[in-house]
Amino acid sequence: MKFYVFKKESLVLFIIICMVVITASIWFFAHSDSVPASGADVGSKAREIHLITSEFKTKMDDGSEMEVYRWDPGTIFVEKGEKVNLKIFGVNGREHPFIIEGTNIKGTVKKGKETVVPLQFQDEGVYRLICHTHSQSMKGHMIGYIIVD
Repeated sequence: MKFYVFKKESLVLFIIICMVVITASIWFFAHSDSVPASGADVGSKAREIHLITSEFKTKMDDGSEMEVYRWDPGTIFVEKGEKVNLKIFGVNGREHPFIIEGTNIKGTVKKGKETVVPLQFQDEGVYRLICHTHSQSMKGHMIGYIIVD
């Protein structure tokens, strides 16, 4: 039978090392949900999609000017059931009151401000993001497309 003899200093050092390892393990496991594993979905967090309002102007051959407003990008893709925060920043135009066709979602994007629109579609399809200010104008329609797969 063998006996091991520990000096008081060795025993204290061993206890300190164990405490550090236990504390580090607790901290790591408590914060592991904030680190996504190689492209994995983090669960309840919503994906952010950024859009802006933009304006294009041109001079026609007859000297008149033509301007067109649009959502940029004009088409976004989301998965059925996916939680998304659509963040729309107003760059051009004073304000753009909008609806998302086929839903109860509506709002207004104002110049220099960001409007956040939470989305989660339960049905596949194409949903139009329509600006009421520029939906019937002679200068072109301001319509974006949300494609849900």
